[in-house]
Amino acid sequence: MNKVRSSDGTPIAYDRVGEGPPLIMVVGAFNERSAGTPLAEALAPGFTVFTYDRRGRGDSGDTSPYAVDREIDDLDALIAEAGGSAAVFGYSSGAVLAMRAAARGLAITRLALYEPPFTAGSAPAPTEDAAARLSELVSAGRRGDAVEYFQAKVVGIPAEVVVQLRDAPFRAALEKMAHTLVYEVTITGDGSIPAELAAAVTVPTLVIAGEESPEGMREAARTVAKALPHARLVSLPGQTHHIVPAVVAPVVKDFLTT
Repeated sequence: MNKVRSSDGTPIAYDRVGEGPPLIMVVGAFNERSAGTPLAEALAPGFTVFTYDRRGRGDSGDTSPYAVDREIDDLDALIAEAGGSAAVFGYSSGAVLAMRAAARGLAITRLALYEPPFTAGSAPAPTEDAAARLSELVSAGRRGDAVEYFQAKVVGIPAEVVVQLRDAPFRAALEKMAHTLVYEVTITGDGSIPAELAAAVTVPTLVIAGEESPEGMREAARTVAKALPHARLVSLPGQTHHIVPAVVAPVVKDFLTT
């Protein structure tokens, strides 16, 4: 494990594997850097792959108050550590963060986005300020309730499945990261794709979707690919929102090397 300091002094923990052009992986909600390790190792023969703990989780620090720009600064520090420019792979809400970083003008050479969780035009508008509600639950020490609120109200997991997940072996880890759920919904906003954000992402971009993912996720991926100036969509047969490195790595490698 290594650490780099962001512009506000927050230490950001990262691992580095492989040899070749730099690629930084930005994970999504409930993920620490280890979630990206299998894909990083699959890509390591051709790339120097950085996986990192986003602020507030794992071995990284945190600094209040939270701001999306501070998370973008964290990625900027990693890019500097990687040599000054890098390709970026973003997963789920990490894909939205990667888009925001590219729009701000970070030295990102190419973007690969796996199912950014935007809502398509047909999706209902949120009826509650999710960030405020999550912050309220976490401040009250109700981390488990915050986890379940995010699962049910933000992700849309059926209530009966949310109940079943209470006994999952990883539940304690989810509760430990509950405060970062406020960060996730701050990054994604109301779930719509801001036209000004899409227009500002001018680097070549690959949007990836699993053909077995829910229709809303697939529609969102199609919409993102159409909205970005220089993007194309790849749909992976038999795949879901869960990344299978043996399937995803060749697609990412082909995009980054051709």
